[in-house]
Amino acid sequence: MLVVMEKTATPEQIQSVVDVIQNRGYTARSIPGGDRVSIGILNNPGPVDPSLVVGLPGVKEAIRVTRPYKLVSREVKPVDTLVDVGGVPIGGAHLTIIAGPCAIESLDQAMTIARHVQRAGAHLFRGGAYKPRTSPYSFQGLGEEGLKILARVREETGMPVVTEVMDEATFDLVEAYADMVQIGTRNMQNFSLLRRAGHSHRPILLKRGMAATVEEWLMAAEYILEGGNGQVVLCERGVRTFVNHSRNTLDLSSVPVVRKESHLPIVADPSHAAGRRDQVIPLARASVAVDAHGLMVEVHHQPDQALSDGAQSLYPEQFELLMRQVTDIHAAFRHSPALVRNGSGKGFKGG
Repeated sequence: MLVVMEKTATPEQIQSVVDVIQNRGYTARSIPGGDRVSIGILNNPGPVDPSLVVGLPGVKEAIRVTRPYKLVSREVKPVDTLVDVGGVPIGGAHLTIIAGPCAIESLDQAMTIARHVQRAGAHLFRGGAYKPRTSPYSFQGLGEEGLKILARVREETGMPVVTEVMDEATFDLVEAYADMVQIGTRNMQNFSLLRRAGHSHRPILLKRGMAATVEEWLMAAEYILEGGNGQVVLCERGVRTFVNHSRNTLDLSSVPVVRKESHLPIVADPSHAAGRRDQVIPLARASVAVDAHGLMVEVHHQPDQALSDGAQSLYPEQFELLMRQVTDIHAAFRHSPALVRNGSGKGFKGG
């Protein structure tokens, strides 16, 4: 259930409602909005009687939440969440580009690519220090040394950095170095890791599992928000299907579905969906056209020598082309006077 407070509700009235909810053994989660506060009731084993809170000073109404995911749903928060990553916004009307190599291989490699993507217009730098690989014999990443290189990239370029966490054992370390912590597809339903992310002070990039439904993906995000961390960005990276012309199938339909169902921002990763360089730019264009809030793209200046996923990494000049094209597409959307951009159906027209 969602308790909607009056615009004029005082902090004391809000706390009084929280106390009433918690005294019944439920969890109360305050959700600040644009002009009022709402309070989500969690961990209730069954329906909550609205009379528990209706009539309390400052309460406007109590709304039943019909979705299995509560905190991530638009029923609970109709207004889009804007996630701040080291000063870079993801969500709203912004088109945020995350770019860099699949894996950090050396300081020279990381800095070379970072300078290329920054000049082309990227906002965030990505690179794996810990790599979950299908084969135990493949390059597993540089570990803490890779994290130190990412910190150098941020220091030299000013770009916030995004990197993946593999397990709870290394979460504190990754959290200390990264501006945004990524939970990869193989860990989307690692519930202990999701709970740890819920207590993190860093924004979380949550990738969709390779065989997960949208509902399962949103329920994974619910674990993080339930832990208290509302700074979550969803990442569509393709799902496993029967096709063999690409590594995965980029589910473009998930973008409008997520935008309708959830207030969380959603970005697309055409690199991991394609698995091959020639498909990345077309899929990136399509992702922006269906209204993704951003892209995560792999770039390498020497992809033939890359230690991880070189075949799907763009050359710097290809990334420059991608940036020009997706920027134009996004601008066309923003300047279309009849365009409704908000998945709730209440969006805005034009810029």
